[in-house]
Amino acid sequence: MAAQTQALAPSPALKTAGREMTERKSWYLPGVPMLLFGLVLVAALFVAFWQASKHHGGTATGLSWLGAVLIVAAVLTFRGLTPVAPGRAHVVQLFGRYKGTIREQGLQWTNPFTNRIAVSTRIRNLESAQAKVNDADGNPIEIAAVVVWQVQDTAQATYSVDDYVKFVAIQTETAVRHIASSYPYDSRGAENVLSLRENADEITQKLSAELTDRVRAAGVQVVETRLTRLSYAPEIAQAMLRQQQASAVVGARAKIVEGAVGMVRLALQRLDEENVVELDEERKAAMVSNLLVVLCSEQATQQVVNTGSLYS
Repeated sequence: MAAQTQALAPSPALKTAGREMTERKSWYLPGVPMLLFGLVLVAALFVAFWQASKHHGGTATGLSWLGAVLIVAAVLTFRGLTPVAPGRAHVVQLFGRYKGTIREQGLQWTNPFTNRIAVSTRIRNLESAQAKVNDADGNPIEIAAVVVWQVQDTAQATYSVDDYVKFVAIQTETAVRHIASSYPYDSRGAENVLSLRENADEITQKLSAELTDRVRAAGVQVVETRLTRLSYAPEIAQAMLRQQQASAVVGARAKIVEGAVGMVRLALQRLDEENVVELDEERKAAMVSNLLVVLCSEQATQQVVNTGSLYS
């Protein structure tokens, strides 16, 4: 089990991967003024070509070249417009190099020669597939979890992994399997032992911590994790249910016996203090036996009236 835990734990390479590429703010300008500027360029180029059609010679050639330049300028102006919707960011890349990220909402304008990659920064839910794994005691169990996460560093999410959504899904399944194999399903009364069933809050905290370490390389933040399914595998479910029932019966019996002994002790003490009747050791033993039978019996007992003396 120790070897398995070491193999499934996050490796140092996974923890440090992608830390060289971190998100930074990209250069951009407000997009609305640039949009108006682009419309002015479009109007100017139409005017230039219209005037060129009315002239001849060098003037027409000059106006034609001016219209061509205005076309290029208008195309570049509109090419640099970048609408940023709420819950989305745009990773700006120039000739294969990361130049920054635009997070400010609205219409923005940036270098028209850059490539802008849209990345969702909304909070997402991921429900892992139901996995069958052996717990720390070797019992097969079925477990599944739901993870709430979002992209925190767009640069790492874009460049550190191939597909950050698929990466989070695979690491979630790995972390769930690792946690399930590291703790027993039931502590069975043992003290200072965390179990999957009895310590759900502590287990989910450890799952969140481990998953956070695993997905940090992809620039992902884990908001919350919860176990959605936890049960014994069908092949041992009935046997483990009978074992739990037997443990519950033993515990209940122990509680009943403890209470019955206290009541018998109190009864003998009160009889002795108030001098109701004097009993020798043999009659005390008989009285204790009868009281324990009455108090510990699962079925109602029938009363027997002694018509003779105390000793007959």
